This record gives sequence, C-alpha cells and structure tokens, in this order.
Amino acid sequence: MEARHGSFIRRPTPEQPQGPFYPLTKPADADADLTTVKGKKGRAQGQIIQVKGQVLSANGKPVPDAEIEIWQANTFGRYTHPHDTNPAPLDPNFKGYGVQRTDEEGRYLFKTVKPGPYQVSADRFRTRHIHFIVTGKSSRLITQMYFSGEPLNSKDPILPNTPNKEDLIVKLTPLAEGSTPDALIALWDIVLWQT
Repeated sequence: MEARHGSFIRRPTPEQPQGPFYPLTKPADADADLTTVKGKKGRAQGQIIQVKGQVLSANGKPVPDAEIEIWQANTFGRYTHPHDTNPAPLDPNFKGYGVQRTDEEGRYLFKTVKPGPYQVSADRFRTRHIHFIVTGKSSRLITQMYFSGEPLNSKDPILPNTPNKEDLIVKLTPLAEGSTPDALIALWDIVLWQT
C-alpha cells in the first residue's frame, strides 16, 4: 500500500509492453479456461495453475465488470501466433488466450498452465510471464505477471527495469484439497489508476 498526495491507498499496478504476440485471431471458445479447446478431448500439457485475484481502484474499491484478457506461451515457451518462430512445439489443447469480466466484487479466476520461457535473441531470454489487458470503465492497463524464484527474472529484458517490479511477481502455492490434483494457485490483485 502506498499513499500518494493523500488520494491513493493502493499503488497502481505497473504498466508493461503489450509484446508482439497479442492474438491476431482469438479462439472461438475464448473463456477463463485456457487448458481445454472446444471439440478436443485432451488437456493442455504442463503445470496447471489458477490465477486468481481482484481488480481494484487505487482507492481500494473493487472494480466490477472490468474486462480481463490474458495471453501467454504454452508450457514449451511457444505462442499460438503466426509470428512466433520459436521451434518449440505447439500444444493443440492449449488456447493461449482467455477473457472474462470481473464479478460485482472485482474478482477474476483463470485456469491455465505455467508458461515456458523463450529465446528472443542469440543471448536473451524472456522469463515465464502472462500478459494482461484490463479494461475498466475509464481506464486500460497493459501489464505482465511474473513468477517468484525464476532464474531468468533478473536477466529478463523487461522485468528488471520496471519500477515497483515486485508488484508484478507472484508466488505459486498448492491449491486446497479437493481442487484440481497437483494444481497451483497464483493470487494477484490488479490495481487501476482509475476505474
């Protein structure tokens, strides 16, 4: 939490670049579960994770009906995008994109897989991350969420130079008993400058 001129009680989530792999074509069955594709019986490969939290205004109030879009690489570090030339395999059971609206308390929940890192040049890699676009009534935030403890976090071409970068890094913890077996959860609140 941070006070700024007495008007903010939550520090707004840092902005990040959109990146080159925002989907050109969104899946017809775009929803909050990226681990299954309509009409296919399989499940996406990789560590299942849930990304859960609230969208809040800088004064700490929930932002209902905000649209949240996410997109990411699959477990092998490959995007479902025609411009991704990474030789890693595509996963036919992974959508790579999801969208939903927050509920009346600003809550959201996505089911996905932990993305793989990928090479961006001969000597540079992107660490594991998930892209977000959050659109409220009068604001739009483009950002990325990262994972704690990743060796590439300190070498990533974007994350180390981000002010308040700790606000973008989440810890994965086990889900409660009775949930998806072996799944992990990332709790991450997103704070908008304006709703």
